[in-house]
Amino acid sequence: MTQDDPRQPAPNIPPQKQDNPGTEAALNPRADHGETSYRGSGKLEGKVALVTGADSGIGKAVALAFAREGADVAVSYLDEHEDAEDTARLVREAGRRVLLLPGDIGDQAHCKELVERTVAEFGGLDVLVNNAGYQKNFEDISEVTPDDLERHYRTNVFAIFYLCQAALPHLKPGASIINTASVQAYQPTPTILPYASTKGAVVTFTKGFAKALGEKGVRVNAVAPGPIWTPLVVQGDAESAPEFGKKTPLGRPGQPAELAATYVLLASADSKYTTGAVYAITGGELTA
Repeated sequence: MTQDDPRQPAPNIPPQKQDNPGTEAALNPRADHGETSYRGSGKLEGKVALVTGADSGIGKAVALAFAREGADVAVSYLDEHEDAEDTARLVREAGRRVLLLPGDIGDQAHCKELVERTVAEFGGLDVLVNNAGYQKNFEDISEVTPDDLERHYRTNVFAIFYLCQAALPHLKPGASIINTASVQAYQPTPTILPYASTKGAVVTFTKGFAKALGEKGVRVNAVAPGPIWTPLVVQGDAESAPEFGKKTPLGRPGQPAELAATYVLLASADSKYTTGAVYAITGGELTA
């Protein structure tokens, strides 16, 4: 089996559970962010990107790929300092500048500060990646409290509004906003309905905001991942972890590294006629 063959062996995942927000350092096995495989070709040379949730998972893979494509990267994360420092190391090793920005993106003032500090440090902003997410499992909808709902929406939806509002004055024609949606917007799992419903909102926001910004020359797109091996997915039932992703047509979970090139595409001029699109990377799970 070659590396190009999508039928790679499913990883051996033991039962495991982490408390939110979870860390890459505690994930078993460790995820692949493209550390040894991603090769840049200058597609984002000289650009500045702000990536939320870039301490681990998809955000980390995106930060690494962006840096190897020539971008300086602002890394937004909650409080996973060890993971974030490792992301910063990868960006620096690619020869690019990095800015670590811890804090809660559910807070509007913090979102404004993220953009202001990025612009002050790097002199502008070309790409905003709204990737950070919160997910919690519930056996029954009666378990969902008002606080649970608010936290899901503050992190997964409100923050996108806040960051886009703060970023828009700095985005010039050619800039790109990329949101992380999910296959859950199309195939919602009953035990994570608060999370799934936020991802439906992300898809709707992406399509509507793309229409609003077309005349400004700013593109808005989304990526809808399927089962991707990140710390987010080990915060539910520990016994379900070994079967994660095995029901997809490709028979395995995806790795963060397998999404990075799509984010690069959407951030670069290679996709300058693409806006309002949702790219599904799901291992074959349907999104329509």
